[in-house]
Amino acid sequence: MYAIIEACGKQYKVQEGDIVFMERLEEEEGKKITFNEVLLVSEDEKTTVGTPKVKGAKVTATVVGHGKGKKILVFKYKAKKNERKRRGHRQAYTKVQIEKISVSAPKTKKVETEAKQEAVK
Repeated sequence: MYAIIEACGKQYKVQEGDIVFMERLEEEEGKKITFNEVLLVSEDEKTTVGTPKVKGAKVTATVVGHGKGKKILVFKYKAKKNERKRRGHRQAYTKVQIEKISVSAPKTKKVETEAKQEAVK
């Protein structure tokens, strides 16, 4: 079972037990987080695609830690102007472990559609 969630302006494909590095979240270490913006859920042979989100689906996760990524160098250069700038950047991240993916479908709609089909027959 896997899901595609939207968090921090990006989309992540997650499975139960996965460890995901997301952009920095303001949660404390050890705290549980719930992601309600689930775009797709796939179970065995059944795939549910949201329009734009899957109703009743949520992903529960735990914050493992915070940190900074590797340094990247940003070098700006303008030819013939003797202008050079060298900067470094380390992106802050939050390490999150996915605990559970759950989908709760509303049962009332199924009963109504079955009742309508029987009324037509």
